[in-house]
Amino acid sequence: MALFSKKQPDIPRRRQDVPSSAPERATESSLDERYAFRRNRTLTGSASSRVIGAANESNAQLKSPRVQMHELAQRRRHIGGILALVMIGALALSGLVFQFTAHVIVRTSDMSDTLAPTYAEAINTYLTRQPIERLRFMLREDALNDYLQTVTPEVATVHVDGFGGLGRSIFVLEMRHPIAGWSIRGVQQYVDATGTSFAYNHYATPAVQIVDNSGIQVEAGQAVASNQFLSFVGRVVGLSNTRHYTVEQVVIPQGSTRQIELRVKDVSFPIKLLIDRSAGEQVEDMARSLVWLKAHNVTPEYLDVRVSGRAFYR
Repeated sequence: MALFSKKQPDIPRRRQDVPSSAPERATESSLDERYAFRRNRTLTGSASSRVIGAANESNAQLKSPRVQMHELAQRRRHIGGILALVMIGALALSGLVFQFTAHVIVRTSDMSDTLAPTYAEAINTYLTRQPIERLRFMLREDALNDYLQTVTPEVATVHVDGFGGLGRSIFVLEMRHPIAGWSIRGVQQYVDATGTSFAYNHYATPAVQIVDNSGIQVEAGQAVASNQFLSFVGRVVGLSNTRHYTVEQVVIPQGSTRQIELRVKDVSFPIKLLIDRSAGEQVEDMARSLVWLKAHNVTPEYLDVRVSGRAFYR
C-alpha cells in the first residue's frame, strides 16, 4: 500500500537538476557592472525635500532640490562676476583707447588757413618725451604751453579739444596778434601786447612799425632787436591803446639804443621814452602830459617822459 510504501529520500536542493529554462547564474563581471556604483562607497544625502538636511548635505551624492538650487545660484553669481569683470575690463580698455593720442590734429580757434606741419611735429615731440601724457586726461597743458612757446613762440596758448577719431586728438592753437613789426637784416620781427617777440605772423601786418634810425652797424643790429627791446615796445603800444592813444610808429633815434620816440595818432610831436624805465609809469606820465598840453593849447616840438615823476617839453 502506498501508505506503507518506502519514503523517497529528500534530495538536497543544491543537487536538484536545474531546469534548462532557469536563468543562468550571474558571473562576477556582470555583478561588477551591475553594482559598481555601490561598491566601496557610502551613499549620503537624500533626494526628498522632507528629510532634514545635515551639516555636510552639500557634499552628498544625493542632493535635495534645495541644495541643487543653492548650487545653481552660486554658479550664476560666479559666472555673473566673471562677466562683470570682463565688461569692466573692456570698458576700461576702450576708455584708454578713446583717450590715447597717436596722431595730432592741429587747428586754430579764429583762423581758417592751413597750419604748417611744424606745430603738429612740435606737439608730437613733446608727447614723445612725456609718453604718459599721450592719454588726454594725463596731459599737462601748462607744460605743453611752455614747451611750444620755446620752439614756436608765435603760439600764445594751446588746449585739447577732445576726440578727433580713433587714436586722434584735436589741439587748438591760439596765435599771437602782433601789434608792432620791425624788419632788420631782412628778417621781420613782431611783438604782441604782452611783449613777447616772434618771427612768424599769421595775421595781417601790424600798423605799428619800428623805424631804425640809430645808425648801428648790421653786426650790432641783433642787440637792438633783442627780446627786451621788443617786449618794452609791445607793452608801451598795448598800454597806450588802453588809454585810447593809437601808436602809429616807433622810432629809434640816432646814436641811441636805449630810448625810443613814439608817433601817436592826432599828436603832431614825438614822445620820448626810455626802455630802462617802467613802461606803465611812462605811459601814465605821457597820458597826463598830453591832457595838460591839450587843455593849455600847447604844441611843443617833443615831449620827454624819461625821468620818473617829471615831463619835459620844448
